Amino acid sequence: MNTADAGSPAGAGSLSPAGIAGDPETSLADISPKGHRQRLRRRFLEGGADALPDYELLELILCLAIPQRDVKPLAKDLLRRFGGFAGVVTAGLPALLSVPGIKENSAAALKLVAAAATRLAREEVVGRPVLSSWNRLIDYCRVAFAHQPRENFHLLFLDRKNVLIADETQQEGTVDHTSAYPREVVRRALELNASAVIMVHNHPSGDPTPSRADVEMTRRIADAVGPIGILLHDHLVIGRSGTVSFRAQGLI
Repeated sequence: MNTADAGSPAGAGSLSPAGIAGDPETSLADISPKGHRQRLRRRFLEGGADALPDYELLELILCLAIPQRDVKPLAKDLLRRFGGFAGVVTAGLPALLSVPGIKENSAAALKLVAAAATRLAREEVVGRPVLSSWNRLIDYCRVAFAHQPRENFHLLFLDRKNVLIADETQQEGTVDHTSAYPREVVRRALELNASAVIMVHNHPSGDPTPSRADVEMTRRIADAVGPIGILLHDHLVIGRSGTVSFRAQGLI
């Protein structure tokens, strides 16, 4: 009797590094955690992000920070908690660290993805005439602001050729309100020798419909910058469901 086959069903192959159930193409490495990660990495490198569903892409990111653990359940848990891939990587640090299994290394890896995406989108608009690359500007604003948990009031300053020369957050508000101060907008525009300004703020609710307070704030700032020769090009309200342009809506 071959002791290697003892207890095995008749005709079944042995489990060995060379093969599983007689299949020489399937090795122990293929069913080990390391083998699973290698397959994910290979699929990503060969097919790009589109080759992986959201949970596997998130799993591959987590693998970089958690080397000795099956992170698939954690990836799926994160997607459930934060409503999707974008919600995970843009979640606040305290919210991420409150998830069981997420430590500083994992949180840093996730936040790094969001930071890289924002920087890449920003590079598409910096140093270019904004009005001739408007869609790229909208893309940048959506990447940077659509998933922020609090309202932020942001200013884009342009030179005479409408090239972006500064990109600054002026105020951080609450989950449903932020204020802008015309005097501060004027002061900063003069410091930068800007010729035009684009206002941007986000609605964490996801709905980009401007509120009455948004309209009144815009008019106050337009009235403040106009007399000193600075043009208010637009006010963009960014939400997860879309973007509203005050100029396109006839509100400026």
